[in-house]
Amino acid sequence: MVERVKDDMGGAAAALDFDAELMLRVKEGDGASFGVLLEKHRSSVIHFLYRMVQNHAVAEELAQEAFLRVYRSRVTYEPTAKFTTWLFRIATHLALNALRDGKNERSQERLDDDSSDMPVRQVSDLRPSVEQSMVYQAKLAEIRSAIAALPEKQRAAVLMHKYEEMEYSQIAKVLGCSESAVKSLLFRAYETLRARLAHMA
Repeated sequence: MVERVKDDMGGAAAALDFDAELMLRVKEGDGASFGVLLEKHRSSVIHFLYRMVQNHAVAEELAQEAFLRVYRSRVTYEPTAKFTTWLFRIATHLALNALRDGKNERSQERLDDDSSDMPVRQVSDLRPSVEQSMVYQAKLAEIRSAIAALPEKQRAAVLMHKYEEMEYSQIAKVLGCSESAVKSLLFRAYETLRARLAHMA
């Protein structure tokens, strides 16, 4: 399917972000292209939402809603930005609303809880010792906890910058602010994280 779409691209369409080209095909009624987008981005969206809302079930629910909104918007879709920018703008909006609406009502999982049911990105198995593994997991849990304690927009900016490797311009479009505001958010967030995690240096 992906190869067929690639082979068909030409002219101005070839200059488009490949995800945007797929979305334009969804707009034309190609359901298979939506399946490709869903398969490609579902895991990263769930990871992002999980780190935002700290609850796996809610992250799954919000990811489903995000892709549902993408699909519902197919008729009016125009590739004015990268597809991932548009997708993460939807996901971030949903996450911020969920945090504001249910912060004091929903019991949230801690980021350092056992999340064995959460989809994980594949990494090479270096087989560390049990002790090394425990130290690593403890440090990872502390870093996740420190990120989770950040104000919501700072947390979103850090997750997109550090985990999704987005550029300032992309994060600015997702959060609906200027690049200088993004840099300010990230500066304050990283200063806070450095202070909280200084003992780990």
